[in-house]
Amino acid sequence: MPEPVLRFEGVHVTAADGSEILRGVDLDVFEARLTVLAGPSGSGKSTLLRLANRLEVPSAGRVLVGGLDTAGTDPLALRRRVGMVFQRPTPFPGSVRDNLAVAAPTAPAEELARALERVGLPVSLLERGADDLSGGEAQRMCLARTLLTRPDIVLMDEVTSSLDPTSRNGVEDLARRLVDDGITVVWVTHDLRQARRIADEVVVLVDGRRADDDERRRYLDQDDPGEAPEGPGGSPGDAGEAA
Repeated sequence: MPEPVLRFEGVHVTAADGSEILRGVDLDVFEARLTVLAGPSGSGKSTLLRLANRLEVPSAGRVLVGGLDTAGTDPLALRRRVGMVFQRPTPFPGSVRDNLAVAAPTAPAEELARALERVGLPVSLLERGADDLSGGEAQRMCLARTLLTRPDIVLMDEVTSSLDPTSRNGVEDLARRLVDDGITVVWVTHDLRQARRIADEVVVLVDGRRADDDERRRYLDQDDPGEAPEGPGGSPGDAGEAA
């Protein structure tokens, strides 16, 4: 069996008030697969996701990327290898070109144009102000910016929760194409219908731990609970999901 590209070993996360957000989570994520993290609101999905590129650190246990413990990895280097797209798009001031140049300052115009085309955006958007983009366009631009660092893994945290159905379907299709290109995608969603549509594997968290087989089956077999998106999402500085 191949080695996982991302591994969580006995991961615990304890909040400042002593409450346990994650409790002994073990999980292997394999290359070129789309793994969905699902579960009730407050179950720890977004916290687990953010551990993968050190936006959070475990209180106990280890997180390994490519077999290397992230605790000993430079965070900036790690985040180029493990990119992340947030619930709300995070455009920087300036044009779309300026935004893409943040990820690849020396990239020629042709590479920036290919990055836009890869996420289904026209090259003509390069000179448009990032603040003038629609929600779906901004989310795709942020994904293009992430892809310019040539990540092995892309983390997606409720990335379609505020998009219209057409934009949502476009981002889902794009995620599947990334997997076809050999990129590993880990996607957090509260939407069971979405999980069923896009996932190669669905991992369910319950009360901060990985659900057993019976709990997982019961959760996935239920009608979509239609939860509201959890936490504010948005940017590395946001609190995100409380648990």
